Amino acid sequence: MTWLITGGAGYIGAHVARAMAGAGERVVVLDNVTSGVPERLPAEIPLVRGSATDAELVARVCAEHEVTGVVHLAAQKQVGESVERPELYYRENVGGLATLLETVAGAGVRRFVFSSSAAVYGNPDTGLITESTPCAPVNPYGETKLAGEWLVRAAGHAHGMATVCLRYFNVAGAAEPALADIGVFNVIPMVFDRLTRGEAPRIFGDDYPTPDGTCVRDYVHVMDLAEAHLAAARRLARPDASGDLTLNIGTGLGVSVRELVDVIAEVSGDRRPALVEPRRPGDAPRAVGSSALAEKELGWTASRGVREMVESAWAGWCLRHPEATSK
Repeated sequence: MTWLITGGAGYIGAHVARAMAGAGERVVVLDNVTSGVPERLPAEIPLVRGSATDAELVARVCAEHEVTGVVHLAAQKQVGESVERPELYYRENVGGLATLLETVAGAGVRRFVFSSSAAVYGNPDTGLITESTPCAPVNPYGETKLAGEWLVRAAGHAHGMATVCLRYFNVAGAAEPALADIGVFNVIPMVFDRLTRGEAPRIFGDDYPTPDGTCVRDYVHVMDLAEAHLAAARRLARPDASGDLTLNIGTGLGVSVRELVDVIAEVSGDRRPALVEPRRPGDAPRAVGSSALAEKELGWTASRGVREMVESAWAGWCLRHPEATSK
């Protein structure tokens, strides 16, 4: 059995590819390397350069590598950009997914793991988000992920394909410095970037109805996330695998922005006070997910904490920004 991992040279994708290959699974990566980094992958993992929306290429890869399962991670992923370019996000994340599903179904693939997001929930007013929490995305990125879930389930039913949709919460950390997230789009690298430039971290709003007034989020280590993909793939590889699953992937533990900034200060040694700015539109006071269903269905739970996420992310940041360690 071979797993095709789309977007497998990206930040999350490389962790997934390494985790699966390290556990003895046969994998092949398909990545257009516009944001992916080929050097993240060890030499023994085949890398095919190209798009998951290229039906002819996907069909050829499936045939040449005898692909029987797909882990689909390739997507447009920036919330702000999705608001500015919704057509791009629907074309790539929904239209591209439709092409991929049609192609791999025609190639005989009967197992499919889909990278979704907690963004499908929007800003629910609830203490702990479960898979039964109503979905009400507030931006085009979240909309395309929800539409992607619908499409994956429909294709699964039409083609006898067993499917799992994984709804990630806030992903952070790295297995090793060279695999760290190179973008400055999420809160941890955004704080690193400001500290490196000699500026104070920013906190957007400290008047939320939370213990310290700042937003509370669920942060999951990328290695825990990679292990969740491995568990999902193995669940689908069972002879009795059928139907579809939709699962939250998080820790069930809330960490406030101020608490996170404090951990970053301890790890980096830069303890300058955070600058509190007005709230950003659309930020929910709290977004923490229950992963009880993932534990039940996959035997998976997160095992790494926030400090480990920050320490590993900081090591990766300093590898690319050596000036950060001299401040």
